[in-house]
Formats: sequence, C-alpha cells, structure tokens
Amino acid sequence: MENRDEKGFMYHVRYPFAAGQTDANGASLDGKYMHIATTRPETMLADGCLAVHPDDSRYTHILGKMVHVPLTDRVIPVLADPYPDPEFGTGCVKITPAHDFNDYEVGERQNIEIINLMNLDGTMNENCPPAYQGLDRFDARKNIIADLETHGFLEKVEPHELKRPYGDRSGTVIEPLLTDQWYVAIETLAKPAIEAVQNGDIKFVPEQYTNMYMAWMRDIQDWCISRQLWWGHRIPAWYDNNGNVYVGRDEAEVRAKYSLGDTPLRQDDDVLDTWFSSALWTFSTLGWTGTDKDFDNEILQKFHPTSVLVTGFDIIFFWVARMIMMTLHFVKDKDGKPQVPFKTVYVHGLVRDGEGQKMSKSKGNVLDPLDLIDGIDLESLVAKRTTGLMNPKDTPKIEKATRKEFADGIAAFGTDALRFAFASLASTGRDINFDLKRVEGYRNFCNKIYNATRFVLMNCQEQAIGTEPRPDLWGLPEQWIVSRLQKCEKAVALAFETYRLDLVAQAIYDFIWNEYCDWYLELTKPVLNDPTVSGEQKSEIRRVLLSVLEVALRLAHPIMPFITEELWQTITPLLGKGGESIMLSSYPECDDSKINEQAESDMAWLQSLIGAVRNIRGEMKLGNAVRLPVLIQGASDEQKASLARIDNQFKTLAKVDSLTIVKTGEEVPLSSSGMVGQMKVLVPMKGLIDPTAELNRLNKVREKLQTQADAINKKLSNESFVAKAPAQVVQAEKAKLVELNGQLAEVEKQVGALNSL
Repeated sequence: MENRDEKGFMYHVRYPFAAGQTDANGASLDGKYMHIATTRPETMLADGCLAVHPDDSRYTHILGKMVHVPLTDRVIPVLADPYPDPEFGTGCVKITPAHDFNDYEVGERQNIEIINLMNLDGTMNENCPPAYQGLDRFDARKNIIADLETHGFLEKVEPHELKRPYGDRSGTVIEPLLTDQWYVAIETLAKPAIEAVQNGDIKFVPEQYTNMYMAWMRDIQDWCISRQLWWGHRIPAWYDNNGNVYVGRDEAEVRAKYSLGDTPLRQDDDVLDTWFSSALWTFSTLGWTGTDKDFDNEILQKFHPTSVLVTGFDIIFFWVARMIMMTLHFVKDKDGKPQVPFKTVYVHGLVRDGEGQKMSKSKGNVLDPLDLIDGIDLESLVAKRTTGLMNPKDTPKIEKATRKEFADGIAAFGTDALRFAFASLASTGRDINFDLKRVEGYRNFCNKIYNATRFVLMNCQEQAIGTEPRPDLWGLPEQWIVSRLQKCEKAVALAFETYRLDLVAQAIYDFIWNEYCDWYLELTKPVLNDPTVSGEQKSEIRRVLLSVLEVALRLAHPIMPFITEELWQTITPLLGKGGESIMLSSYPECDDSKINEQAESDMAWLQSLIGAVRNIRGEMKLGNAVRLPVLIQGASDEQKASLARIDNQFKTLAKVDSLTIVKTGEEVPLSSSGMVGQMKVLVPMKGLIDPTAELNRLNKVREKLQTQADAINKKLSNESFVAKAPAQVVQAEKAKLVELNGQLAEVEKQVGALNSL
C-alpha cells in the first residue's frame, strides 16, 4: 500500500437532533443540528455515533442526545471519547467502525453498532438505503452528495489536501472493510522476542535497527494470519453444517480427534499469511517435528540456530520479528530452553532506481539482474517492462521513459561486476540508489584484473620463479606492495567483522587497481627488462608478482567468485600451489611482521615525486611521448640516496629523460616547478614549450590571481568588515592576500624570464 497526496474535498454535513429532546440545561434541541466534516460522505450511512472529547465544554450539555443520520431512518447518540481533537474543526467527528481503523477502536470502547456498507468489489450492499444499493462506491458518493444538498443537509464543500491509500499493485483506492479473519494472540509471543534482543541473544547490525525492532514489538497488535488468495498454505480449519470449527493437521486428524465420523466437513477457503509461513523457515526447512526426534536430527542440530540473517529494514517487523517469535515458541533445546532462529540480523538498505524511487512493476523501473548480467536489447527491455501491467494505460509512459533511459539497451556486465557493485553500495543507510555507471565501472575493474593477470603470466610463464620468499632481494616496490597487502587484508577483515561490505569492496578495489596495477606492475617493468639486474632478483620479483596477485584473488573471491576462480586456477601452478577450487583455500589474514612503515613512507614520497612531474607535464600540456629533463633542488642526503635506488623506475613511470640534482640556491634555467615537501621539482621550459602560448597562459593566471587579490583588498579596506568580522576571519583574509601576492610575484618572475627567452 502507498499513501498518495491528492487534492480532494471536505464535505460539511448537518446531523439534525431527533425531535422532542432537550439539552442538559432544559433547552429544546428541535430544529438544531450537529456539524461534522468528512472526505468520504458515502460512509456516513454506516455511522454508529458522533464523538466529542469529554473535556470539550462546547458539547457537555448534549452528551447522550440522539441525532438523525442524514438520508437514513436511523438515529445515533452523541458520545464522549478521547479520540476527537477539540482543536481540529468543530471538534465533533462521525464514527464509522466498519470503514475506518481509528473509528473501529472507538466503536469497541463505546460498544456501538457496526454496519458494513460495502461488498468486496467496492459496491454498496443491502445495508444501504435502496437508492444506493449496487452502486460503485464513487458513484454512490456523487448521488449521496446530490441528495444531501437537495434535502438541506450539505452545509458547504471545501477543497482539501488529503492522503489517500492505494494498492501498490492494483493502483486502486483501498477501503477499510470489516471481515471475519483468523488472528494470533501476539502479546505472549512478543515478550520473549523482546527479551532475546535485550539480553544479547540476538543483535542487529547496524545497531540503530534495534530501536526500530523494539518500537514495533512494544506497540504490537494481534496478528491477522488469514488471506483471501489462491496460493499459500491453506488454513487447517474445518467447518460442519452447524458452523462449528475444528482445527487439526489434516481432515483425518480432525475426524479422529473430535469423533466426527461421516459428518460433512468443509475446509476454510483462506490461506495463511505469507509471513506466517515464512516465520517457520529457519526450523521447518530442517526437518523439525516438534518432538524428541528433533534432538537426533543432525541437520537441525548442526544448522539451527543459524549465524546471520541478511534482510532489508522494511521487513524487520513482517519477517524478522515473526521468525523470532515463532522459533522461540516452537523450538526448544534438550533443557527446554527456547531457541533463537539466528544470532545476528544484518540489515541492508533497499535498492531503488537512480532517482531514489522504489522499484516496482507498476512504475516500470525494475531492473532484472539477469539483464544486467547478460545484457538485453532495447525492444526486448521495453516489451519486458510493459507486459502484464496491472494498469495497461501506463504502457506509453513506461515505454517512453525506458527508451529515454536505455536508448541502446543494457550492455552485458557479467555476474562479478554486478555483485561487486552491490557490495560497494551496501552502506549503512536505508536506501541504495542504483547506478548503472557503477556496474560499468566494476566491469572495467574485472577487465583490469584480467589484464593484470595476463601481464603477470606473460612475464612469468616459462621463466624462473622463486620458490621461497627472499626479502633480502626485495627493492622498495616489493617491500611496499607486500606491506600494503597486509594493510588491505587487515582492512577487509575488519570490514567483514563489522558487516561493512562497502568497505570490503573499497579496500579490495583500491589495492588491486590503485596500488598493485597502477604502481607495482609499472615499477616491475623496467626491472624485469633491465639486463643488468640479476636473474635471481628477477625470479624473486616474479614470485612477488604472482604471490601478491594470488592473495588478492582470494581476498576478492567472496564478492567476485567467477573471475577469481578462473584466474586463480591459472596462476597457482606457477607458484607450485593449486587445488580443486579457490573456495577450498584459506582466506588471507594479515601478518603484522610484514608491514613496513618505512617502505610505505618512502613509496609515498616517490609517488608524490612522480605526481609532481605529471602535474608539471599537464600544466605544460606535454604528451607522454615527450621525455622530460628533471632537476631536483633541495633534496636531503637520504632523498638523494633514495633517488639513486629508484632512478630507473622513476624515469620509466614519470617519462623522464634525465634526472639532475642541483644545490639549494643554485641558479637554474626558467622552469615549471612543483613542491614535494621541502624539495623542489623543476622541468626547464626551453625547447619544450611555445613561449607565446605559455605567456598567454601565465597572463590568464595573473589576471585570475589579481582579481582575487583585488577582491580581498576591497574587503580589507572596508572598515565595517574589519570592525564587525571575527578576528580569525580578518586574519585569514590577510594571510590569503599574502599568499596571492606571493603567487603573483612568482608569475611575474616567470613572465619576465619567458620574455628573455
């Protein structure tokens, strides 16, 4: 069901007092009336009373008096009840117990007559005046409004904003309707279910959902378990011709238990609520019998209770709470202690479309996972979304939206990419706005893993590979990647423990793509191709390449089972490992002894150095084909030594032709520069750039900086600003101006140098 905000009408109706009455003060009520307002005037035909608040002094003198129900020959009382709000409208409300949930509760308290006006198809039944019998409820409304006006009962009609309930599948306005149903008395079941969470036997992740569960359970009502559907477990109740009800496992048990012999019996036509059947899931699927035989049932004893239930927050009450109640009631251990169905409830958000709308067939925004995995052309997608709609009139709208959003259909992304996308989206929020671009991005991630494995195989197959780790042969890249792998393993373990699958996915993605592929693979290329590097060291680098990749595949396997299985089977023989399946291998665990903070610090410095050169290249608009001369100014002795050790890798990754160390203060040619800590990275401009184009660029930079400086000068010249603004704000503006002036001076210096080229 969904409540829609709509424009409707409020109908103000007069209820005349029955003749011959006087109020509490002895005044005659003849010719007087009560005034109520309703949005559903057709239901007034089933009113049981008018209600006013007991503290509302406007009505104390007419409590218990009778009024006529317009258009009928019935009279009903004016009663005091806490339900009406004295501050809303007239403070007097009509009470229709058969057609409003709140009114039903009032009717129960006041013991008033309950009259059902409608048939199951929404037409008016025989309890209405003859003029309205058989009419559709909305047609009856029109006629009733006209008749109220004709007979002088309709005082006025006003536009009114209201919430109207609709069936989310049928699109039909829902009417509360009084029917006979089967219920479960829930209070005694709810108490142990609350205690199981309070004492920690069951915990919710995230913790916030504990409060939601408790709020529902403490305000729980008896559970209606009968449904008028064609499918489901049929209600195990039988009736004889006298209306007596017999309950049992089957008809044979009923006849034997109640000695019914050949008495004609009819089974109830209703079926059990789906959530009632589902509530039995954790034990009924494991062969539970409710007898001592259960203690010899190895499957039941092994798998019950289960460890984790994964579910959406929207069915915590419908499914989770009811599983807890049912299991605690039916399943006991050998000592008679009630069993919980699971120990942890992991609650995830709901997958919605890209605009945050709930996915539903009626909206035409459902995405079939198989279509994301295998792909689907546009025409097939349109046909799929518009076939079997509850409201065929929505077909053009859904088709138009589908053609606009998926003009080329949906490409095949594969199972692993889809699984990884969902894992990455599994944050602690209530909603997951599905983004096809994320799936596309993770398909690219799958391709990245595949291509990285191809590179490793190309460099390792039919080559010497170390059999045992040789850390003594590791350079900075090996020390760094092994250390980063340990950090990744630790992050993944923590994320799994805390049910943060999004952080699991992020840690794996960052390590494989940003560290292993983008940096470590690139750093190994010049070493493996360097004829001066010993065969022994190359063998160890190949072993590290393979072993780190093998561990990374095991890390990713729970989320990406197919590509990791395939690639793992390919690379493990090169390491002298292997097995029937990656699933049977152990999951990686962090080895703190392999964490090397110094190597990580050194590598971060190298990455910053390479990043500085790449930034300069971008500023100078030079392609990667141009190999740059680089000057390093202000390097410490330790940094100089590091540069010497990674000279080859640095030149390869940064596309550098030459690397020269210059002293601090030494005159250098006009250069584009960047800072790495206290060290200056310079690329001489001569011969690399067009002086005219660079002057134009610098002039634009100067103009932008000058505009910013002028704006701050203007602000600081404003006495009102300086006097009223917080001191720290004024100081920040002054500091910003000093910085801008320094940048302007540097630009002026570069302009002057360019003019001298």
